[in-house]
Amino acid sequence: MKSGKTRSDHNSAKLSRRKFLQRSALATTATLAFPYVRTAYAAGSLSMGFWDHWVPGANDTLTKLVKEWGAKEKVDVQIDYITSNGFKNILTIQAEGQAKSGHDFLAFPTWEPSAHADLLEPMDDVMKELVAANGAVDPVVEYLGKQNGHWLAIPASPGSQLKPPCSRIDLMKQFAGIDVVAMYPASAPPNKALADKWTWEAFSDAAQKCAKGGYPFGMPMGQTTDAVDWVGTVFHAYGAQLVDSEGKITVKSDETRQVLEWFKKIVPSLPDDVWAWDDAGNNKWLISGKGALIMNPPSAWAVAVRDAPKVAEQCWTHDAPAGPKGRFSPFLPYFWGIWNFSKNKSAAKNLLIHLSSRDSVGKLVAASHGYDLPAYAKLNDFKTWDEEGPPKGTISHYPNRDHQILAVSAAPAPPDIAVQIYNQALVTKMVYKMMKENQSIEQTIAYAEKELEGYAR
Repeated sequence: MKSGKTRSDHNSAKLSRRKFLQRSALATTATLAFPYVRTAYAAGSLSMGFWDHWVPGANDTLTKLVKEWGAKEKVDVQIDYITSNGFKNILTIQAEGQAKSGHDFLAFPTWEPSAHADLLEPMDDVMKELVAANGAVDPVVEYLGKQNGHWLAIPASPGSQLKPPCSRIDLMKQFAGIDVVAMYPASAPPNKALADKWTWEAFSDAAQKCAKGGYPFGMPMGQTTDAVDWVGTVFHAYGAQLVDSEGKITVKSDETRQVLEWFKKIVPSLPDDVWAWDDAGNNKWLISGKGALIMNPPSAWAVAVRDAPKVAEQCWTHDAPAGPKGRFSPFLPYFWGIWNFSKNKSAAKNLLIHLSSRDSVGKLVAASHGYDLPAYAKLNDFKTWDEEGPPKGTISHYPNRDHQILAVSAAPAPPDIAVQIYNQALVTKMVYKMMKENQSIEQTIAYAEKELEGYAR
C-alpha cells in the first residue's frame, strides 16, 4: 500500500514546507488525471469506488453483497474497482477531492482520511452503531480514522492487513532451533513459555543462524511500505519515538540508540540487495525457497500455494517478536469514506453499515482466504483463519487476538507529521545512513532531527 497527498492550500498563496510535504509526501511522476469522475446521479442511485483486491474472487463477493443490498433497498448501484498499482486509487481520491465530484464514497488507504478531512462526511453516527454491534476498534484505527474527536471514515475489512512473520517451519527448526508451530499452535493460544522467548534479540539470533545455513530472512530495507512497516515496528518495540503525540521531536533518546544498535547486528545477515527491494521482493524471496522468514500478509503464502506448493506446506504465520516496550505488529487498515459533496449520503451510510455487519464481514474474510482483517473486537473469530491451508491452521494466528499491540510506523506523531515520516521512509533511511554510509549513531540521529524539523515547518 502506498499513500500520497496533493491539494491546494486555499489559505495562502505559497505552501509551507510542512503543508506541501503533508499533501505530497509520496512523490510520483504521474500526471494528475481525473479517472472515474462522474456527474450527479438521481436520488435513487449510489456510486462507489472500492479497492481492487489482489485475491482472485474477493471482488466478486463484495459485488454480490452490494447488489443484493441495492435490490432490497431499490437503489441503483454503480461499482468501480480501482487498482492501487501505479497509485491509481490515490490519484482518484486526489482528483475527486479537487473536482468535488465523483463517487459517493471511496476506499481510502491508511493515511488518506486525515489528508482529506475537510472533504469527508462525519461518520460518528455510523461508528456508534457499528461499535455497538461489532465491539470496539483498535486504538491505531482511531488514530488514523478520527480527527478532532470525530470519525472521518469507517474501517473497511477489504485491504486491511497485518504484516506478522511468516516463517518456514522446517528451516526455523533446523537452523534456529525454533518450533514456530509449537510456539503458536493452530486454533489455540500461544505457548506462553515459548512465546516469551520470542523477542527481537531472539529474532536477530535466528536471522544470523539461518543466514549461515544459507536461508537468510527476507527483510526489505528500502523506501517501500513493507520495509517501513517492519522497521517501524522494531522502533515501537524498543520505545523509540521520532515525534511524540504533541508534535515534539523526540528522536534523540536512549531508546533510539538502542534500536539502532539492534539494526547493526541484524543487517549484515540479510541479503545484500534488500535496500533495492520493492514490496514484491520479500514475497518473491519466500516463494523462491531462498528464505526462512518474511513479514507480510498471507498473500506470499497464497501465491506459494499456487506456484510453489512445497514451500507453502512449510509456511506458518505467527505473532511478531517482543521488545523492551512490548510485542508490536504492523497494521495497515483501509477505510471507507463518504465525500461531503455526495448526492446520496443516507444510502451510502446504510450500505456501509450493511457491509460492516458480521454476516457480510465473514463472507468477505472467507472470499479473501483470510487476507482481510476486520477492525472490530468481536469479528476476529471467523473459522476461515483456522481452516485455511496447507498446512491447515497456517494463518490461524494472523488476526490479532490481544497477544500483541497493533501499530503503524511513525505513530504517535500528529498525522500531518507522521505521514511525512512514513512516506519519506525516515526509519529505513536512518538505518541506511548508519549501515551504508558509515555514519555513527549520533550522526544518524542528528540527520533524523534535521529532517523532522523540516517536516514540522
